[in-house]
Amino acid sequence: MRVENFLRCSARRWGDKVALVAGDIRLSFGDLDALSDHLAADLQNKGLQPGDRTMIFMDNCWEAVVSIFAVLKAGGVFSPVNPSTKADKLAFVLRNCRARAVITQARLAGVLDQALAEKTNVEVAIISGDSASLPPGASRFCDSIAGLAQPVASGIDMDLAMLIYTSGSTGRPKGVMMTHRNIEAAATSITTYLKNTPDDVILNVLPIAFDYGLYQILMAMKVGATLVLEKSFAFPQAIFDVMRREKVTGFPLVPTMAALILNLRDMHPGSLPALRYITNTAAALPTEHIERLRKLFPGVTLFSMYGLTECKRCTWLPPSQLDVRPGSVGIAIPNTQAYVVDDQGRKVAHGIIGELVIRGPHVMQGYWENEEATAKVLRPGPNPWERVLYTGDLFRTDVDGFLYFVGRKDDIIKTRGEKVAPKEVEAAIHACPGVAEVVVFGRQDPILGEAIHAVVVACDPALDEQAVIRHCQKNLEDFMVPRSVSFRAALPKTDTGKVSRRLAAEEFEHSTEAAE
Repeated sequence: MRVENFLRCSARRWGDKVALVAGDIRLSFGDLDALSDHLAADLQNKGLQPGDRTMIFMDNCWEAVVSIFAVLKAGGVFSPVNPSTKADKLAFVLRNCRARAVITQARLAGVLDQALAEKTNVEVAIISGDSASLPPGASRFCDSIAGLAQPVASGIDMDLAMLIYTSGSTGRPKGVMMTHRNIEAAATSITTYLKNTPDDVILNVLPIAFDYGLYQILMAMKVGATLVLEKSFAFPQAIFDVMRREKVTGFPLVPTMAALILNLRDMHPGSLPALRYITNTAAALPTEHIERLRKLFPGVTLFSMYGLTECKRCTWLPPSQLDVRPGSVGIAIPNTQAYVVDDQGRKVAHGIIGELVIRGPHVMQGYWENEEATAKVLRPGPNPWERVLYTGDLFRTDVDGFLYFVGRKDDIIKTRGEKVAPKEVEAAIHACPGVAEVVVFGRQDPILGEAIHAVVVACDPALDEQAVIRHCQKNLEDFMVPRSVSFRAALPKTDTGKVSRRLAAEEFEHSTEAAE
C-alpha cells in the first residue's frame, strides 16, 4: 500500500471522525483527505513530477500534515526538515536532494530566502500563515488548498516516499531513503504490538522532522486514531491539560521529557486517567526513570523501545518483561530479525558484545546519492538479493535472546587499557539521589589514554562532585569511575530532544580552555 492510502482508507471508513487536533483547529479524516487532494492537484499544476522532492519546512501544525499527504498524492517524495534549521544547513539539504518545491510558514520565509540565495533546484514555494509579502515566485498555502481539482494518481509502493535527513552529528546530514513499502512495514509492525485502534487518541509533541514524531502522524492515519499535535513540551502542565481534555490514550516521549516529568512537584498518580500507554525511544530510559514512571502512571503500559532513522524501529520490550529485564530494549519488532555479530559479521553467543544487525522490510534503501556511506551500513544478508543494516551500535543478548544496548561504537571510552561504555556509567549515576540527567564522555589523558568525565544536571542543590564519585565507587568497577564531574543547568540536545554527547564534550572543553 502507498502511504497516502492510509489517509484515503481512513477517510472512507471514518470520514466525519476527528483525525487531527492542532491547537484550536480540529479536522476530520474527510477534511484532511480533501485538503490534501486540493494541495496535491495544485502541486501537479505547478509542475511537480512523480519522484520530485518537496521539502516540508514547518513546525508541528495542521498544514504540515496536509502537506505530507499532498506531496505523496502528487507522486512526490517529501522531506521534513526541523523549523530550527539554519539557512546554511537548509541550503545544503535543498541542494543535496535537489528539491523541486518547498512548503513552509511565513515566520520561516526569511530563513528560506537566505537558503534560496544559493543555487538550488527549487521552482515552487508555498507559504502558509499571514505574510504581508511573499518571496518572488511564491504562492500562498490558503490559495493552494482552495481549489477543487483532484490529483492524478500515479506510482506503486516500491517508489520512494520520503527522504529524512540524519542529524549530521558526525558530519553533513545524510538523506535516508524510505519507500512506501518501507514505511508501511514499519507502521504495521509498531501499531501491531502497541495494539492501536481507532479509539486511540495519540499526543505528539515531537518534531515531525524526527521520525519518531513523524510516525505518530502516519500510524494514526493508518489505524484511524485521533492525533493531538502540539509544538513542544516546553510547558508540561499545559500539555497535561490538553491530554486530559482530549482524553489522550497514547503518549510518546523521549528520556529528556521523562526527566522533566519526574521533576514536576505537582504530578500525582492518576492525573491522566485516560492514558493507556507510554512509549520511549531515541535513547534508552534509565532503569530508575522506568520505575518512577510506572509509579506515577499506575495501570499505564510502558513500552521501552530502540530504533534509528535508517529503519525506524528495531526492538521493543514486551511490558511483561520490564521487571524481569529492566535494562533490556527487548526483542525484534514483528516481521524483523535483530542479531549481534563480531567484526567479521559472524553471529556471537549470548553475553558477547558485538554490532547489532537488522533484517526486515523496513530497512532503508540507502543514503541519497551517497554510495560510499550506504556501502558501510547496508551489507549482504542471508539471501543473495538482500542487504541488511549494520547499525553501528554495540549490543549483547541474554540467554533468552533479549537485547541490551551497550553504546555506539564511536562512543566507547578506552581507559587504562579497558573499554568502557558511557551508557553503563550513566546508568549508575542516574541511580544517585539528586541526579536529574547525566552524560558521560572520554577526555584525552596522557596516562590513562582517556579519562572518564560526567556532566550532571542536579535536582538537589546539595549534590557535589565527591558525592557522585563516591556513589560510582560503590556501584562500578574502579576503571569505570569518573575521574571528574561537572554540573550544568541543562545538557545540550539535538533538534529531536536527544542529549548530544558530542556537544556536551565540546562545551566542556571550551569552558575548560576559557578558564585556563
